[in-house]
Amino acid sequence: MKVLMFGWEFPPMNTGGLGTACYGLTKGLSQNGIDIVLVLPQAAAEADRHGFLKIRSANIANIKVKPVKSAMAAYMSPSQYEQHMLKMKGIKPIYGSNLFEEVERFAHEATRIAREEQFDIIHAHDWMTYEAGIAAKKASGKPLVVHVHATEFDRTGGLGANEHVYHIEKEGMQQADAVIAVSGYTKQKIIEHYGIPESKIRVVHNAIDRDDIPKVYAERNPGQKTVLYLGRITLQKGPDYFIEAAKKALESEPNIRFIVAGSGDMEQAVIEKAAGLGIGHNVLFAGYLKNDDIHKAYRMADLYVMPSVSEPFGITPLEAVMNNTPVIISKQSGVKEVLKHSLQVDFWDIDQMANKMVAALRYKEMHSELQRNSYDEVSRLSWSSSAQKCIDVYNSLRGV
Repeated sequence: MKVLMFGWEFPPMNTGGLGTACYGLTKGLSQNGIDIVLVLPQAAAEADRHGFLKIRSANIANIKVKPVKSAMAAYMSPSQYEQHMLKMKGIKPIYGSNLFEEVERFAHEATRIAREEQFDIIHAHDWMTYEAGIAAKKASGKPLVVHVHATEFDRTGGLGANEHVYHIEKEGMQQADAVIAVSGYTKQKIIEHYGIPESKIRVVHNAIDRDDIPKVYAERNPGQKTVLYLGRITLQKGPDYFIEAAKKALESEPNIRFIVAGSGDMEQAVIEKAAGLGIGHNVLFAGYLKNDDIHKAYRMADLYVMPSVSEPFGITPLEAVMNNTPVIISKQSGVKEVLKHSLQVDFWDIDQMANKMVAALRYKEMHSELQRNSYDEVSRLSWSSSAQKCIDVYNSLRGV
């Protein structure tokens, strides 16, 4: 079976969890004998600089990458696209004047690709590729699967959702022959906010493979406990709640070091919040980390916290656990469905978040139990298993 897949980030050029998920899923599909044509947008300059056409992995034998020159980038908002276009003045004007025009242009390219390639199923990841998936379906007559990694309600925390993005998401789910949700949590959002029938939605949890965790060395400081936040510094991820909980935790345990690793549109506001609360000397802002540095940060930490306002899944807690770091996760997340051996808290409950931070750091037996049991639990997950569930969806649409 061959799958025509549309995405908008993939290692080594990924800034968030979607790239990690796409890599894991394509690897799992490959291991299960599926051929993949992976279509990705990439600006020509970045493609040349990173050797985009040479992206290959020893773990993915049967994948063909087709780059489309595009100014779209991962997690880009309409306003960020406009700022990006201002910086590109003087470059050949092939790109859309706004993000939605660029999404349409990418869909036009999808029509051409769908006519050139032979495939059995179309698989589109998240809203920027849904129009491309629909266009490929119209050009080929093949079944379309849309994979929902996040909705506009997650990205905005339910506040100020972009109506244009929402309508693209809804149209993609309506036109799709099947919808894959990364969690039961996301499935319910799709039903409630988009009116998609439950029978059309399949839940395929994200996963992690032990072999994908690099063997890096990093020591924990025995004289000071470290609590890590690692992710995009945006409203969806709840970094402001993390800082407020840090303030509370320091009132009980003044010798905690907090690390905030990542970047995003709330970064300056969060730095100012830490200073305003008088804890700036206890909080290290590490900036955006990548590759081995991410795993070194997990290994340096005694505890990882994911305080997301709305998290469809959340791969970072799985990464933390595989680096032997216990986790506190938001109850408003999908990963809680596969990670039972974790401390869980409502993102808004600052007192409880702080209390659980302190307890996990203070009580060695509790810390060790979380460490051991969560590692055993996550070790049983695999992208091959998740990929097989996707293949089951493909086969049901093909009548196999």
